[in-house]
Amino acid sequence: MKEYELKAMSWLEGDFDQQTKMEIQRMRTLDPAALEDAFYKNLEFGTGGLRGIMGVGTNRMNKYTVGMATQGLANYILSHVDDPDPKVCISYDSRNHSKEFAKIAADVLSANGIHVFIFDNIRPTPMMSYAVRLKKAVAGIMITASHNPKEYNGYKVSWSDGGQVTAPVDKEIVDEVAKITDPSQVKFTSELKCGGIEPMGAEVDELYLNDLLSLRLSPEAVAAHSDLKFVYTPLHGCGVRIVPEMLRRMGFKNVIHVPEQDVSDGDFPTVISPNPEEAAALDLAIKKADATGADIVMGSDPDADRLGIAVRNDEGRMVLFNGNQTASMLTYYILTRWKELGKLTGGKYVVKTIVTTELISDICKSFGVPVYNVLTGFKYIAEVVKRREAMGEEFICGGEESYGFNIGQFVRDKDAPVTVMMVAECAAWAAEKGLTLYQLMQKIYEEYGYRKEGLVSVVRKGISGAEEIRNMMAALRSNPPKELCGSPVTKVIDYLEPEKTGQPSSNVLQFFDEAGDVVSVRPSGTEPKIKFYFGAKGADADAKIESLKQQFC
Repeated sequence: MKEYELKAMSWLEGDFDQQTKMEIQRMRTLDPAALEDAFYKNLEFGTGGLRGIMGVGTNRMNKYTVGMATQGLANYILSHVDDPDPKVCISYDSRNHSKEFAKIAADVLSANGIHVFIFDNIRPTPMMSYAVRLKKAVAGIMITASHNPKEYNGYKVSWSDGGQVTAPVDKEIVDEVAKITDPSQVKFTSELKCGGIEPMGAEVDELYLNDLLSLRLSPEAVAAHSDLKFVYTPLHGCGVRIVPEMLRRMGFKNVIHVPEQDVSDGDFPTVISPNPEEAAALDLAIKKADATGADIVMGSDPDADRLGIAVRNDEGRMVLFNGNQTASMLTYYILTRWKELGKLTGGKYVVKTIVTTELISDICKSFGVPVYNVLTGFKYIAEVVKRREAMGEEFICGGEESYGFNIGQFVRDKDAPVTVMMVAECAAWAAEKGLTLYQLMQKIYEEYGYRKEGLVSVVRKGISGAEEIRNMMAALRSNPPKELCGSPVTKVIDYLEPEKTGQPSSNVLQFFDEAGDVVSVRPSGTEPKIKFYFGAKGADADAKIESLKQQFC
């Protein structure tokens, strides 16, 4: 009998619920390939937590794998945190089984003597981050698979600063979770929930909204242009209540919904993928905007940490902004207003990831504001904020090309609600100057030079694919390009050399040329693919992007 079959048999014979056992029997009889995929390995708890397809088996997201992960986290907290009353905050999104998984996590933590605060209904990832700091918790758990397809769910861990766990805590938690090899090791229930479980609800919503609204920079402009029309869609997710309420509290009178997508539904029935990075996800919202004459479309992903937007161009057609454009526009707006308000007094800074547009760097330089580059992942932005806060410095804003952005000190993760607030306020501020957001973006290009970005993901599956990806990286290291689009390469950064980069070691290469173009290459940490990020500068940037794709892909 093969190893996966032995694992399946152990579940059939073990203390598992009847529904789980019936599904295992069904797969054994009718779908042996599915049985193998469900049991051939254990779902890996990585440095960001769990993420996988939901279902029965050791390689699936289910109540047993969630319980095992939570027991490992509890063991780490109890052995490493010096706190007589350790607390953990839990939130969950609208995905199938998210509420169930959140309750299991709460029960396991409580049975281990850990005090739990859990939201009474779906809430965005940034609200979990906010709650961790509000409740002075040691950690936070968000049950979400972000923008993945409906078959997936996940379990994301944040630490006491509200940011996702980073080294060395991340790897130490992974090691503790790895020690939990069987559900029998998990304290699923307890006669006495000795840690206590407390619900969170409207009171946290109020504090979160009020703190975000304190970050406004142009209330007068909003008052003058309160008739701007916005279409907002939560894409069946967590932003459904908090985002429209915030826009109304700002004073905007025309917040238009997409009723079909206000329904919190883990099957995401109106979209192929609930990912605002994909143009099709905003199709219904754009149709609603065209039908109502709305000025701007905004859509957040299921856990409401990423935001996609569309704006009207000079011909009146809705066009999508990518994450680089939104982050650049907001950085320009925020720095402009901070300067006008006399807030750029030193000790202020911006953060972006290394694969995010260099336009942000150019903007920050013009305002005399330092910008810090970090590895891909918002957890690294949060890490900079935590470190520099201890030095008495103030975080202005930060973003990444994959549609994540944040402003201010209240949340240590990407935050779609606060990004919505800033996009709406920026639109009112631009309107004061007779500009649309599209025209404002063109003005920024005129001032700093036109830039275009592109991303190509090359998929290489299996063992041979992994080897091919390794060979591609090795070839680029041993024989880096001498030119990009005819411009000489002037700088090569290898992030496997932390002593030179000042960053954690990471398998990433970057090539910069004299003309201001940049190419970043990195294998995905979770999928069988290698990613090529292209950034080109100049009037011919669009053509350069196509040329770079040919050169590297």
